[in-house]
Amino acid sequence: MTVILDRAEDLATTGTWHRVCPLDELEPAWGEAALIDGRQVALFRTAPGEVYAVVQQDPATFANVMARGIIGSRGSRPTIASPLHKEVYDLETGECFTNPELKLATFATRVVDGYIEVEL
Repeated sequence: MTVILDRAEDLATTGTWHRVCPLDELEPAWGEAALIDGRQVALFRTAPGEVYAVVQQDPATFANVMARGIIGSRGSRPTIASPLHKEVYDLETGECFTNPELKLATFATRVVDGYIEVEL
C-alpha cells in the first residue's frame, strides 16, 4: 500500500496532522510507505493501536527503504533495522543503537476515528 496525499500550499507549515489511512489497512509488524505533503514516510504498526512514523530515507545510505526494515525491540523499546546494512533505530526517538552518529527522523502519530494521522 502506498498512500499519496496532496501537497499543502505552504510547505513551511509545521505541526499539521495528516490523515494517512485506516488503521486496519496497516498490518501489524509490517512497514508501509506513504507520501505525505511531499515527504516519504515509513509507517509501522507494532501492536493494536500502536503506530510509529519515521522518515523513509535510510540515514546511512540515503536510500528510501525504511518501510521494508525489520521490526524488533531492545528491551521494551520498539526498533526498526535498516533492510540494507541492518543499523537498528529506536522507533520512538530515532536514536541509532549500532552507530551513534546516525539518527532517524521520527514523526508523532495518533489514531482518530480509526484512521492513522501523522504530524509533519
